[in-house]
Amino acid sequence: MKYRKLRDLEVSSIGLGCMGMHHAYGKVADEKEMIKLIHKAVDIGVTFFDTAQTYGENEILVGKALKNYKDKVVIATKFGIASKDNGILETDSRPETIKKSLDESLKRLGLDCIDLYYQHRVDPKVPLEDVAGTIKYLIQEGKIKHWGMSEATADELRLAHSICPVTAIQSRYSIMAREYEKTIFPVCEELNIGFVAFSPLANGFLSGVYNKDSKFEESGDMRKNMPQFQPEIMEKQQNLLDLIEEFAQSKNATKAQISLAWMLAQKPFIVPIPGTRKIERLIENSTSSDIELTADELQKLNEALSHIEIKGVYLGAKTK
Repeated sequence: MKYRKLRDLEVSSIGLGCMGMHHAYGKVADEKEMIKLIHKAVDIGVTFFDTAQTYGENEILVGKALKNYKDKVVIATKFGIASKDNGILETDSRPETIKKSLDESLKRLGLDCIDLYYQHRVDPKVPLEDVAGTIKYLIQEGKIKHWGMSEATADELRLAHSICPVTAIQSRYSIMAREYEKTIFPVCEELNIGFVAFSPLANGFLSGVYNKDSKFEESGDMRKNMPQFQPEIMEKQQNLLDLIEEFAQSKNATKAQISLAWMLAQKPFIVPIPGTRKIERLIENSTSSDIELTADELQKLNEALSHIEIKGVYLGAKTK
């Protein structure tokens, strides 16, 4: 495993997103199996684990799995949203809520201090000055080491950083979702802020293991409604998977590995956090850091990608 820095926070170049163990991908996974998977991640060099207050009992699972590795890993969690039954994320970043959420997360994770604490979504009802000021106080109190934002705009990121330096921004990024290259990446470079990419495989689409006949659980699996998994979109987007497969064959790799290697080659401050429930996928994703695309290969891949139209990809739940 190779390592990267989010500002001055060193993490494995591939992290592990733990959301899917409890949330958004159907039935809750077996706890013993997920603890075994997290332990395997530590064994192969993964040091960066991502969870959130709103992912059901996910923080409890992560805390239990990593209780003997606290000094060896970086645990990131999030505050500021609650998932409603209608699928809308309700924001709440009032200072009193942040403090309460932090204490609850510390208890669930079994920690005295959070390594990286993100605002899960910007709250339009609470001035960012109040949020960043509260975080600054909590860092001084020793309850947080680093803080970050998620899905923030460039202006929001700049403002928050001016009050309390931001270590990382976490947002959706993949070969299929590249809007932040023009808006957020320049700010990350200028201010030395890391970029943590969630859904780096477009919720599994870029792994190439799904087709138009794939079935998802009716209850709780968000993929059944995502654009990229609709049969008509999958058929039209086969050209993208075929292109990635060409490069995968030339590098003796999988489509998922090429997708992640491509991402790592874009900028040195990017750290993807793919999620999985399967140890073989964990190993596959994690070893992507060993695949290096040459400058010529990267240029050819980016050139080919520029001629492929993305027909549809899930861009996230609405907030209010």
